[in-house]
Amino acid sequence: MSSIRAPRVAALALALSAAIGSFVPAPALAASPAKAAVDIPYETFTLPNGLRVVVHTDRKAPIVAVNVWYHVGSKDEPAGRSGFAHLFEHLMFNGSENAPGEYFTPFEQAGATNMNGTTNTDRTNYFQNVPTTALDMALWMESDRMGHLLGAIDQKTLDEQRGVVQNEKRQGENQPYGQLWDVMTSKRYPKGHPYNHSVIGSMNDLNAASLDDVKNWFRAWYGPNNAVLVLAGDIDVATAKAKVTKYFGDIPAGPTMAQPKVDVAKLTADGRTELQDKVPQVMVRRVWNVADVADRDTDLLDLFSQVLGGSATSRLDKRLVYQDKLVDSVGTGNYGSQLGGMFFVNAMVKKGVDPKQVEAAIEDELQKLLKEGPTAEELAQAKTSHNAQVVRGVERIGGFGGKADVLAACAIYEQDPGCFRASLNTVANATPANVLAAGKKWLAAPSHTFVVSPGERKPLAEEASAKPAPFVLAKPDAKFKTVASDVDRSKGVPSVEQYPALKFPALQRAKLANGTTVVLAERHEVPVVQMSYEFKGGYASDVGGKLGTASFAMGMLDEGAGELDSLGFKARAEGLGANFGSGAALDGSNAYLSALKSNLDASVDLFADMLRAPRFDQKDIDRVKAQWIANIAQEKAQPQSVALRVLPPLLYGEGHPYAMPLTGSGNEQAIASLTRDDLVAYQNTWLRPEDATIVVVGDTTLAEIVPVLNKHLGDWKGQGTVAKPAALPQVGRPDKARVYLIDQPGAVQANIMAGLVMPSTRDPGAVKLEMSNDVLGGSFTSRLNMNLREDKHWSYGARTMLLGAQGQRPWIAMAPVQIDKTAESMKEMQREFADYGSGKVPATQDEVTKVINNEVRSLPGAYETASSVMNTIGGIVRYERPDNWVQARNAEVQAFTPAQAATAAQAIDPSQLVWVVVGDLSKIEAPVRALNLGEVVVLDADGKPAAKK
Repeated sequence: MSSIRAPRVAALALALSAAIGSFVPAPALAASPAKAAVDIPYETFTLPNGLRVVVHTDRKAPIVAVNVWYHVGSKDEPAGRSGFAHLFEHLMFNGSENAPGEYFTPFEQAGATNMNGTTNTDRTNYFQNVPTTALDMALWMESDRMGHLLGAIDQKTLDEQRGVVQNEKRQGENQPYGQLWDVMTSKRYPKGHPYNHSVIGSMNDLNAASLDDVKNWFRAWYGPNNAVLVLAGDIDVATAKAKVTKYFGDIPAGPTMAQPKVDVAKLTADGRTELQDKVPQVMVRRVWNVADVADRDTDLLDLFSQVLGGSATSRLDKRLVYQDKLVDSVGTGNYGSQLGGMFFVNAMVKKGVDPKQVEAAIEDELQKLLKEGPTAEELAQAKTSHNAQVVRGVERIGGFGGKADVLAACAIYEQDPGCFRASLNTVANATPANVLAAGKKWLAAPSHTFVVSPGERKPLAEEASAKPAPFVLAKPDAKFKTVASDVDRSKGVPSVEQYPALKFPALQRAKLANGTTVVLAERHEVPVVQMSYEFKGGYASDVGGKLGTASFAMGMLDEGAGELDSLGFKARAEGLGANFGSGAALDGSNAYLSALKSNLDASVDLFADMLRAPRFDQKDIDRVKAQWIANIAQEKAQPQSVALRVLPPLLYGEGHPYAMPLTGSGNEQAIASLTRDDLVAYQNTWLRPEDATIVVVGDTTLAEIVPVLNKHLGDWKGQGTVAKPAALPQVGRPDKARVYLIDQPGAVQANIMAGLVMPSTRDPGAVKLEMSNDVLGGSFTSRLNMNLREDKHWSYGARTMLLGAQGQRPWIAMAPVQIDKTAESMKEMQREFADYGSGKVPATQDEVTKVINNEVRSLPGAYETASSVMNTIGGIVRYERPDNWVQARNAEVQAFTPAQAATAAQAIDPSQLVWVVVGDLSKIEAPVRALNLGEVVVLDADGKPAAKK
């Protein structure tokens, strides 16, 4: 649950985009002087105990975002206690004095969505969206952990969450390039700087944490006077003031804790650090320490970043990807933090290319931009892209980057919830001259280059835990007072008696002249129209041919169309503020457009070119092939994705349409052999309008959108013979369980995956199976996660899931665990599956009620955004469900019983499991074999029998 600060651009736009919690500053379309195109109106008040409250009213859905930010992060940790802020974030999810047990439980019962907590260098936050009728419960819960936590923290709780955090740390370090962030923090900041250590801390410091240390940390930092509460959504300031005063007003203030002064710690000399890791290709990352988040230069650096390397048509992309072909990808980012920011360039070097050549090209392009500044056209395009992000972002009230995040970030970092307005106006009024000035000020300075190359990963050395200086808790400021409350906390968590009714937009239908069905759901909250053209085909159509064809062909649609080459197409899209995308899934494919309402016609025109006249230029095919093959290598280096590549062929057997990497990327040999004719053949066979459906969601009507679609697509006709999807034969399960091991030398975790084939998504029992699975592993408080994470603390998280499929669908259990508990974890998983599937420990009424309530009551929040509505309609189309499917499924969920759960659970038979375990065989092979779960076979990353060593 830890987090780092998102790139500012991605950040303000994320939230203003639903996109700043991530935080994203935005641009405007108008010429300067200009004002920002969007706003987040708000009102504020402060309780006598110092709690600052920000309220934003948005009545589009009966939900409220509750977002609490504490002004404490890893920067505030004394020597010897690194990781405390993040550890405490976890402890505060473990129940409070008047609500013992898992913090998630009442929220799951109430249907909360977008619920989580994060820690970064500067702050800790907790957030959830709840139905309006559950607001009292949410405020009671947040106030109970703010004012009544210490009595609930004992040594057992501390040990449990310390173990969870340490597994989170192992999980991060076990990923390719996973050591880089820790190395960067220590190299970028001198010893003693608040940013010199990582947010997650060192193992030694975590182990040294005592119960007294932890309790004093809470007393110091988690008082109401060090917090900001944002309520956004179906709420007004009068209601907020009454409820917040009732639940938070009697919590005493804590001491007034000093914040460190801004200290950018600009690098004084260029530096270089080279690492080796289990990675498939060289990564080059160049970093500068730049302006802090409250300095408006950060907004100008966002624009500089966009021009240099922040878009597909940026200078670095044109030079390194398209022209010189030195890298598979390159990008820039600008991260804002309280004491100082970070600007970086990141490049994934092509195999066989000298990294120094890449570094020289980056330097060359940087110096050109620092000399000339952006052109007026480049700056206008950057502003348009940012503005589009912001417009899309204001759709979401909460979650990562929602509007509540924007307001809270501004209140914490700048003591002004409306600071985003200054940020937006800075971007809107930016000129080439002041963007250049900001670039020169910060990026003409020394930088540090990090190079990660393929090789042996060595554990990072940790210093012994230092003994912290004695800590004396100051007394609270006398100006803070409490307000008497009539809340009787001994009665426990307030019950929620009523819930908003499910409201899903009515589906309207029409036909285009080309035979395509149009399905429209109107959503007028933001001036954006989204559409997804749904086709057949997909990964399954690759059977008997070249694996990866479907995904590759769909991925090439926006690499040039009509008269526009690849860069021309992307520049046109960015100029319109439109997002285009296309891709494949197991049983189909789709092409996607998100258009600003003001540019709808021109955006649909470009969308039509993408569908009707993709260029498939050979130079672009060659470029994307190299990138694609490099990505497959990355998949094989990632423990989870290599398992997802290997598992499906083991489940379905050779020759089955689903017996291919679940990533859809195919294999290197097939991708290398693809020709332009293959792509054209896929286009002609599967991108056909006559049997397709286009789903439209957003700020439009049927009377408006159908003429626009007919204008650009009405005369589009398919060519050649209409293809039928491949037959999906039934496959049997293995007679006995099988265990497949994949070696990952030096891994500090093992990634355990187990699979079974289940009946199709279209099966009449599909919903009951999904609900039964939720009891076992489908939610945070499910049996599997409670066992491996919360009880044993061997894993950061364990779950089970069902993937959608026209044929037999895969059921997959996943658990990354600490390496020395691999066999024990598999044994526990086996027991959980056996107990549940056999009926020995069937679902209880309480468990069934929990998953019903979570499913039904979360729907108002689940359909907050147009994209979530569109995804659901896409499923209705793909599986040929009725238009009232959401309501029909909801009724089936409400009628779910323990008996139905037990019947569905019988499909989970551990004696037929296919296990795939990725880890260091020198540490896990012997213990796993000793379990005698089934025949054990060692495979390589391609799923082939590994050569014996």
